[in-house]
Amino acid sequence: MFTGIITDVGTVRSIVKTGDTRIEITTRFDTDTIDIGASICCSGACMTVVEKRDDWFAVEASAETLSKTVLGQWQEGTRINLERALKAGDEMGGHVVSGHVDGTAEIIGLESEGDSLRVRFKIMGSLKCFIAPKGSVTLNGVSLTVNEVEGETFGVNLIAHTQQETTLGNLALGDVVNVEIDMLARYVARLLEIERS
Repeated sequence: MFTGIITDVGTVRSIVKTGDTRIEITTRFDTDTIDIGASICCSGACMTVVEKRDDWFAVEASAETLSKTVLGQWQEGTRINLERALKAGDEMGGHVVSGHVDGTAEIIGLESEGDSLRVRFKIMGSLKCFIAPKGSVTLNGVSLTVNEVEGETFGVNLIAHTQQETTLGNLALGDVVNVEIDMLARYVARLLEIERS
């Protein structure tokens, strides 16, 4: 489990396509404290560490992961939001994040508001019912509060700190981000579905 509070921005150092796709990511994390098999949230996708060195770790992405997330668009040099898995007793600063990406959203609007940046997204239709005003959403691994929702579009506000400490500060119109809907919304929707059947 994760919180959506980014603790490092890494960079893709290499991508090798074999049976699965091996991705090496540079990091400021102390890799001596990362176990092989550990989970690290990489721009919203929970990935398993398969190898590590002093300043990088490697993960392997399946065809399913590449098709359902933005990982398939990564190239050498792509910057990635990173968060290590929660430990018992860690501060819960964002919201409960599983690292299981539900889909993607496209940026359709960017507007400065003081030091903040208002960003509007278009989400695929099947996920729109899970996005609620003042609810939580995870975008490229970052826990954010939804400002407004209108049909298939929703907006968030990025404060200066979020713009500087994550990759979200470099967003451009047309960019696509990983989306994880709020876990609570997922289970409430499932319970309502069961009650109706």
